[in-house]
Amino acid sequence: MNGLTLHDHSTRPWRNVPPHLARDLRPHLPAVIDEAATAIRRQVPEYARPAYDEVLRGAVDHAIRHFVDLIADPDTPWDDTLGLFRDIGYGEAREGRTLDAWDTALRLGARLAVRALGEASDRLGITRTALGDLAEAIFAYLEVLAEAAARGHAEAAARAAAERRHRRRRLVDLLISGTATPQALADQARLARWPLPRTLCAVALHERGHGPYRPPALPGDVLADLDRRDPCVLVPEPDGRRAVLAAAGPPVEPVHAARSLHWARRALDLARRGVLPADRLVHAADHLPALAVMHCEDLVARVTELRLAPLLALSPSRRERLARTLLECLRCGFNATEVAGRLQVHPQTVRYRLHQLEGLLGDTLHDPDRRLELEIALFAWLTTGGRVTDSCKTPRPGPA
Repeated sequence: MNGLTLHDHSTRPWRNVPPHLARDLRPHLPAVIDEAATAIRRQVPEYARPAYDEVLRGAVDHAIRHFVDLIADPDTPWDDTLGLFRDIGYGEAREGRTLDAWDTALRLGARLAVRALGEASDRLGITRTALGDLAEAIFAYLEVLAEAAARGHAEAAARAAAERRHRRRRLVDLLISGTATPQALADQARLARWPLPRTLCAVALHERGHGPYRPPALPGDVLADLDRRDPCVLVPEPDGRRAVLAAAGPPVEPVHAARSLHWARRALDLARRGVLPADRLVHAADHLPALAVMHCEDLVARVTELRLAPLLALSPSRRERLARTLLECLRCGFNATEVAGRLQVHPQTVRYRLHQLEGLLGDTLHDPDRRLELEIALFAWLTTGGRVTDSCKTPRPGPA
C-alpha cells in the first residue's frame, strides 16, 4: 500500500460498521460530495480558486466513495487512494505550501460527514452504536489519508532540497570558474533560486583534520560548497559577517567571483602561516600590501637577501630594531621626529640608528631607485618574522 500499513483490527474500525450501511449510504453520496466540496471551498481560502475545483472535487469524491466501499468490503484495495493523496501532498510541496490547509479541509470534511450521518440516522435506521462506530471509522480513515499526503509532501520536499543543493553547487562552480558570462550566471542563479547580488565576496575556509571545516549554520542567501577539497562560501552584499579560520576576498561583481576567491585563498594561506591574523575572519581587502608583496615570495626573498644582507647579518634583536626604524624612515621621508613618534623613542635615538644603517647599507639607503625595493623587502621580512628569506636557503636544482 505505497509504504503505508494499516495495522491490526483496532486501527481499521470500518470493519466494525455493519456492511449493509454501505448500501443505504450510496444513494446519498452525490449530495454529500457536493456539500463537502462546497464547504471546503467556502471555509478554506486556499482551495477557493477555480484552478482547484477539479482537483478538490475529485479528491472528495474519491475519498467518500472509497470509504463507503471499505464499509461494504474492508479488504477493498487502497493503492489508488493512497496514490492519489500522496500525489496531493507532493503537489502541495512543489507549490511551496505546507499541509496546513489540507489538514483543515480533512477535519472539515470529517465534521460534515459525522453531522450529516447524525441527522440522517433515524431515517436510515442507524443505531447509536453503529453511528459511533461509523464516526470512529471516518476519523481513522482520514488519518490514513493525511499520512499518505504527508508522505508525498516529505518526498517532494526532500527532492526539492536535493535539487536546490545540486543547482547551487553548479552555481558555485560557475561563479568560481572565472569564465562565466553575466547571462550564464543570471540563468543558473534563477534555476538555483538565488537572487544574484550586485556584489559578493568569496570566503575560503580552513580545513580541519581529515575533513572540511564546518562553520555554524549559514544564512540561506549564502552559497556554500563545503565538500570540495578547498571549501568556500560566497557571501552576497558582504556586510562584515564574521567567521573563524576563514578569509574573505574583496567584494566584486558576481561575474568576477573567481578573483575574489583567489585572493581569499591567498589571504587564508598567509593567515595559516601567521603572516596575517588567524583568530578572526581575514578580509583580503584590509591586507592588500601584504598580499601584493607576498604574491611573488621567491622574488621578494631574493630582493630581501640582496638589499638587506648586511642588516640580516646582525644579531636578531639589533637587526629587527634597525629594520623597523628603517621601514618607518622610508614611510615618513626620513623625518626623525615623526619616526620617533611612531616608534615611541627619542628623535636622537632615531638619528643614531640611521647613522648605523648608513654604515651598513651605504648609498642604497638614500637612492630613490632603491627605496621601493627596500620598503618591500623590509615589509616582507618583518611581516613574516624573517621567514620570507627561508626560501633562499633551499638549494635550487642546477640546469639539466
